[in-house]
Amino acid sequence: MLGLKIFAVIYVLWNAYVFMMMGRDKRRSKRKQWRTSETSLLLMGAAFGGVGLYTGMKYFRHKTSHTKFLVGAPLLIVVNVFAVGYLYYAGIFEAIVLPF
Repeated sequence: MLGLKIFAVIYVLWNAYVFMMMGRDKRRSKRKQWRTSETSLLLMGAAFGGVGLYTGMKYFRHKTSHTKFLVGAPLLIVVNVFAVGYLYYAGIFEAIVLPF
């Protein structure tokens, strides 16, 4: 059960980071500065950051006219949920043991 708690903390931190990256990209787009690529944002969402990607998209009103984000972000949340469920039922979280 300790492995699941560690994963939950990492999951929340990662989604907070993805959320902040959406805000950073929005700010940079307004300033006409160098931006984070759409591919990078979607990959972060695919790597268990779907919730952060979707909430950042809605909160900052960023990428809301892009079909790949309108469809992709909610789809990535579903994929992330299934992946976490698979890892949980496969017993991966019990295999995580701290060395101390």
